[in-house]
Parts: sequence; structure tokens; C-alpha cells
Amino acid sequence: MEREKTCCFTGHRPNKLPWGENEADPRCITLKEAIRREVEKAYDKGYRHFICGMAKGCDFYFCEAAQALRDERPGVTVEAAIPCESQANKWSEKDRERYFRLVGLCDFETVVQHHYDRGCMLRRNRYMVDHSSLLIAAFDGTLGGTMYTVTYAMKHETEVEIIDI
Repeated sequence: MEREKTCCFTGHRPNKLPWGENEADPRCITLKEAIRREVEKAYDKGYRHFICGMAKGCDFYFCEAAQALRDERPGVTVEAAIPCESQANKWSEKDRERYFRLVGLCDFETVVQHHYDRGCMLRRNRYMVDHSSLLIAAFDGTLGGTMYTVTYAMKHETEVEIIDI
């Protein structure tokens, strides 16, 4: 995939979202709509490949938006960037089912490393940024993996679009 036509995403997991896992919350619905709009804007700017880190929460929303775009517009591909093979092992059955359904619907799957270790999520985030020229971030300004990824992208002169949560 061409880096110039590739967009990746970072965002918070449910434990950092004010609505937690309640996707019926109006704030969650508003965020999903904002993500959809940003994905469509990226398409309009020439982006055709979308990389998702496949974490619960905002990553799932992004993956679903990118897959919906692929169903509506020509030339779109979606890649699951998986930090390690066991990413979803300890999740609830419902979350694992959603994860495997979304991964199965992706055009490409990249497993960054086989086994979990402390750095595998950060390596996954660097992989996404290193292969993209646009990062869309659903971000509230708090410390953590999303801030790390936004900072890493800015240091590497990757364009960043922030959706405030």
C-alpha cells in the first residue's frame, strides 16, 4: 500500500470513554458520526487504505466506519493491525465475537508479533503511523497510548486530525 494514500486511526478504549461500553449513549453516537465524517473526508482527499489497531472502543468504531465506506465507495481497503495473536483472548465473548467478525471483514491482516509483551501495543501503533500519511485520533488529551500515537505521528510529520471527545 502506498503510504501517501494510507490513513490510520487511534482512539480510546471504553474504560477511558465517559459512556464506557454504552454505545447507545448519545455522545457515543455523535463520536461514531464524527469518525464516519473524517473517514469520508480522508477518502475525498485521496486516501484509499485504512489501518485499524483492533482494540475495543474507538478502534472498533473506526473499523466499522472504514468497512462501511468500502461498501459505498470504490477502491477502499481495510487492514487489521493486530499487536499480538492473543489480543482478544481475555475479552468477553461478545467483544471477541465482534473482534473476529471485524478482522474477518478486513482485506488485510498484519500481526505485529506472535506473543504479548509490554511493548506490543506501542509497536502496533508505530507500525500504523509508519505506514500512513494521515492519522485520525479520537482523543481527550489524557496520557496513554492514544497520546503516545498522536505525539509519535507529529514527530514523524504525519498529518493528524483530532476528533475531540
